[in-house]
Amino acid sequence: MAAYCSLRVHCNVELTQMPSVVQPPGQPLTLTCKVSGYSVTDSSYCTHWIRQPAGEALEWIGCVCGSGNLYHSEKLKNKFSVSRDPSSSSVSLRGNGLQAADTAVYYCAREAPW
Repeated sequence: MAAYCSLRVHCNVELTQMPSVVQPPGQPLTLTCKVSGYSVTDSSYCTHWIRQPAGEALEWIGCVCGSGNLYHSEKLKNKFSVSRDPSSSSVSLRGNGLQAADTAVYYCAREAPW
């Protein structure tokens, strides 16, 4: 089977998330996403965090851009923060005061360049 890449898809880009975690309610949580194929300091890109509770739509949490700019969902900004670590080529999501209602699959994703 051949692999094809469109203009908006980069086949050499990989985002690797940590294994699943279960955290007791109220405990802080940090999720990390290791990136390769681009630099977390490249101002052409932003790396986003998104979550999807079971049976519900995707929900944007926030992002960190190569320029260093951080953006957060108004709804979730008091619960989550995003950061980057250029030395380990990773981006992180930190959650505080999480409850059972925050149970979801959490994804990291890179925005296509503009």
